[in-house]
Amino acid sequence: MTASNPRRPATPPSPSTSTVPATPSAPPEPVASTAPVAPSAPAGPAALAIVPIDDPADPRVADYVALTDVALRRLREPAEGMFIAEGERVIRRALRAGYQPRSVLVSPARLDAVPAEIGPDVPVYLAGPEVLAEITGFEVHRGALAAMARHPARDAAELLSWALRVLVLEDLVSHTNLGAVFRSAAGLGMDAVLLSPRCADPLYRRSVRVSMGEVFAVPYARLDPWPASLGTLTERGFELLALTPASDATDLSALRLAPDARVAVLLGTEGEGLSAAAQAAASHRIRIPMAAGVDSLNVAATAAITCYALGRPPSPPPG
Repeated sequence: MTASNPRRPATPPSPSTSTVPATPSAPPEPVASTAPVAPSAPAGPAALAIVPIDDPADPRVADYVALTDVALRRLREPAEGMFIAEGERVIRRALRAGYQPRSVLVSPARLDAVPAEIGPDVPVYLAGPEVLAEITGFEVHRGALAAMARHPARDAAELLSWALRVLVLEDLVSHTNLGAVFRSAAGLGMDAVLLSPRCADPLYRRSVRVSMGEVFAVPYARLDPWPASLGTLTERGFELLALTPASDATDLSALRLAPDARVAVLLGTEGEGLSAAAQAAASHRIRIPMAAGVDSLNVAATAAITCYALGRPPSPPPG
């Protein structure tokens, strides 16, 4: 690949671990984890505070209601300062990233999927499969669900003070694509992701799951107003590269960058791509040449190729 890569920047500042308090309703005295919660329910790890739930309308599990209602959840979760982590691996990644759990919801058969790091101060709600499905709106197959408190929103100017390689996303509405983009950003050397105001929520359950929890590894912030805020990147010395399938754009493989160049790659919404205003703000328009009459790639595939070409090289292995 012809694009040069800069040296790895200093480790980015860690986000604050202050959290939004959990819902004020206090749980009842937890059931001792060594006592059976149902005739066929296994005993949980000794460090967990297990609370049986047999009513889908129980207010203590309100965080998990209607998880398949995208319109409701995309409004409710940011407003209430929480998100849902699904599956043991994702929960562990969220915990390692400093997110604080509000509660856990799990079936008796998957109690072992609850990480011991959850600790005794977080209620672990235990519900049978039918009750789980009524609460969440789907059959839960990935073990545990955890309601996690969000970190305070990051400031774009703070991220741009140290980042060298940045992805800028305009109006991506697919949570699947957004999660895939974040996974590529994390694995292929991008330092941060900036989102237009209308982009989907990176911490929505599907985004987190598709990214395999890598949304926790890449700092992100919103750029508002849009697209006027793109001028902030130019002011800070970033070259703005707009991805487009247009035939008059520069071939990505022909791009030449200085080793210490600060680069922001602009990717547009599914279907329509980058807006004319966003392209006008860029210093270069670049494309990935297509064969066999294909006009362009999915935005997630485009992001992966571009991150590979322009991202930081991986750190050498220890020793």
